[in-house]
Amino acid sequence: MTTAPTRSDDAHARTAAAVTADIVSYWLIIAGIYLTVGFLFYYSAKRVLFDQGATMPSGVAAQYKGSFLASFPGENVSWLLIGLVMFVVFLGVVASLLTREFLPSRRKPILLCALGVSMFAYGLMVFAENMVANTDSVNSLFGYFSGTAVVIILLLVMPPYRNAAWLSALGSTH
Repeated sequence: MTTAPTRSDDAHARTAAAVTADIVSYWLIIAGIYLTVGFLFYYSAKRVLFDQGATMPSGVAAQYKGSFLASFPGENVSWLLIGLVMFVVFLGVVASLLTREFLPSRRKPILLCALGVSMFAYGLMVFAENMVANTDSVNSLFGYFSGTAVVIILLLVMPPYRNAAWLSALGSTH
């Protein structure tokens, strides 16, 4: 007759493959988050603030003609403000990297804050796009917003917020 494994038996039974999966998955996911968010907001902020000189392109400005946004705070001011918010997200990602938050043992308050600011940026853009009834863009932005929420949740189930067996422990019945 066999006995059911105890919790301590399960801890010792953790295979090299499970340990490897936890480690490799952590690093691939962290790299993906930093690359995606960092470059998305770098290029967006660069385009708005530097390439376009914080001046809303005429095609985009035409969409907002006669809207509340056109009168307050104005098209170019709005464009500048959204560019600044995007740049703050990028700076948050850089600050997170410089403080080595990417390490599994480090909490990630700066990265989580940057992701929160990115959700705020998406909210601002959704507000503006809803104002001019651009539902395709609103739907796309809502996808970015929702995806960012999933990334935040994912970060909170990974180390250091959970133990090192964060992935292999998901299938555990104990």
